[in-house]
Amino acid sequence: MPEVILVDEDDNRIGTAEKLEAHKNGGKLHRCFSIFVFNDEGELLIQKRADNKYHCPAMWANTCCSHQKPGEDTLDAAHRRLQEEMGFDCPLEEIFVFQYKADFDNGLTEKEMDHAILGKYNGDPDPNPEEVGDWKWIDPGELLMDMEKNPERYTKWFKISIEEVLDEL
Repeated sequence: MPEVILVDEDDNRIGTAEKLEAHKNGGKLHRCFSIFVFNDEGELLIQKRADNKYHCPAMWANTCCSHQKPGEDTLDAAHRRLQEEMGFDCPLEEIFVFQYKADFDNGLTEKEMDHAILGKYNGDPDPNPEEVGDWKWIDPGELLMDMEKNPERYTKWFKISIEEVLDEL
């Protein structure tokens, strides 16, 4: 399993840990990123996580999310993962950073310093089925209404970050 970058409360690198180990025993704060890709109609590309994901399987999330490799720049990692997970690349920019913690039923904990990244793309993805179970373009208003009505369908980090992402647009 790959390593993740451990950080302090100010997002300074303090070491590395094996990915699964960073999510055990209450979690260790580590760096990650969440990509939000919009099209010219203002719709957001969201994905339903694959059924085999070790946490939050079959839940809806933002376009793509992952962890930087040790020594990898955040935007370089975002471009790499967007291609690996969703099968395309596009211009990306970091818009803000937020921290969150979430405990899961399987005993794992996400404790992440999450870099929110914005992108623009007008095609359809070609997702990796090992990562993505489904995808769709959705109007932000429709998304927010469904999140309010069905919060259990969406990942915690997505619910935490989406309104700030929309405010940045």
